Amino acid sequence: MTHKAGFVNIIGNPNVGKSTLMNALVGEKLSIITSKAQTTRHRIMGIVNEPDYQIIYSDTPGILKPNYRLQENMMQFVDTALGDADIILYVTDVVETVTKNPEYIQKLSRIAIPVLIVLNKIDKSSQEEVKALMEQWHSLVPKAELFPVSALERFNLEALFTRILELLPESPPWFEKDRFTDKSLRFFASEIIREKIFLNYSQEIPYSVEVTIEEFIENDQRYSIRAVINVMRDSQKGILIGKQGSALKRVGTQARLDMEDFFEKKVFLELFVKVVPDWRENKTRLRQFGY
Repeated sequence: MTHKAGFVNIIGNPNVGKSTLMNALVGEKLSIITSKAQTTRHRIMGIVNEPDYQIIYSDTPGILKPNYRLQENMMQFVDTALGDADIILYVTDVVETVTKNPEYIQKLSRIAIPVLIVLNKIDKSSQEEVKALMEQWHSLVPKAELFPVSALERFNLEALFTRILELLPESPPWFEKDRFTDKSLRFFASEIIREKIFLNYSQEIPYSVEVTIEEFIENDQRYSIRAVINVMRDSQKGILIGKQGSALKRVGTQARLDMEDFFEKKVFLELFVKVVPDWRENKTRLRQFGY
């Protein structure tokens, strides 16, 4: 019996539902999801294993024009994903204009591997509008196959998955068959905390924050985790902590409950806030933070 395996890399603009699609295809919540742009900062792999195939999905940051070094590094994850894919899923939706990123659309037209354009959020549109958008995309990238879906409602994902499996190259597995991601538990702990910051704070706070895990200890009963929330200014530290620590306590409680769901074990979580001036432009700091 032949075995198939390959990298199915998901790219697209911010807020089109890439992370929702990735989580739905993998069957696990690996990528954090909020309504704010730039929620995803890393390339995150989700691995689906069956006896005769292994699909390695990659979620990537939303495409943007970088304003600082962190964003430049984020776009490197996108370019790498374009370069090492066996199949590209380019995710768009019924809201954004089809010509938003002409340079990436040109790349899709030139790339030699299969390109599947996933038109997401069709539950928020009419059949006529969806048909018109599909015709526009077909004229822009004639070689691509088009899949109208609703990742949130899981509509038409089976057809998309079937086509991915058909296009997947014959190959031995790239990872052990019991692996479901390339990331560590420490990484997911930091991402869960960062998600809660995105959900609880507005304006510049979520974009000025990076979470590091300083201690991650497992025993039979629980995980003990000590995390540091790095901010750029003292004023941001005050906002994060809140009056008598109330805001930070809320984030910690929400994160702990999600971690217990994800890890399937009790969690003791300690949160601290530290000022690291201008870390988004600092090469050394970015390297320390995994960028």
